[in-house]
Amino acid sequence: MPIHDDRAEARTPPETRRGPKGSRSALANLPDAQLVGLGAEGDVQALEILYRRHAAFAINLATRIEGSPRDVEDIVHDAFLRAFERLRDLTDRAAFKGWLGSIVVHAVRSRMRRGKLLNLLGLGRASEPVDLDAIASPEASPHVRAQLAQIYALLRTLPTDERIAWTLRCIEGHELEAVANLTSCSLATVKRRITRAQRFLDEHFVDPTGKDEPVSKEVDQ
Repeated sequence: MPIHDDRAEARTPPETRRGPKGSRSALANLPDAQLVGLGAEGDVQALEILYRRHAAFAINLATRIEGSPRDVEDIVHDAFLRAFERLRDLTDRAAFKGWLGSIVVHAVRSRMRRGKLLNLLGLGRASEPVDLDAIASPEASPHVRAQLAQIYALLRTLPTDERIAWTLRCIEGHELEAVANLTSCSLATVKRRITRAQRFLDEHFVDPTGKDEPVSKEVDQ
């Protein structure tokens, strides 16, 4: 399924303001593990480079789960701040990107659950339409865009955990183990969530062409 993968622009967190002058170009060539080590010691330039290096990944991840860019920049901004506050807790510094992804997923999950609660109380905002320009590639055919619109509309009716697990697996294309890590749950739990979501989509999805094609690949057993 074609997915838009252009690098998104993102603002720099205010907490990563410029520190003492150093060799920015030298820092920019360092791997994540070394930047994390420097950032944990308070090097604001290292934090800024980490942010710029992974901001597009975080924004795209949050947008594809949400189906809309609304609030995504705030979610990602908060996720980076949370990550920077906890850098000393990251034992495998080379795994910063995946660790950041799990923080982004948790932040999106919290926002979704809070939104559902507010809607139940009559205090929520109107649902944002699915932004196909943000999630589909420019080359996507009208047929694919129609499929995506219907899939995201159906996903919004699912429990939050099932929606996120299915999106990470079937839209983002992550392996099951990666989905488990991103959602901080067991592999068995991830499989159950994806299977339930897939069953729901299979029951309710109607292919615009009438070909009745499967929505996505099956969950590995």
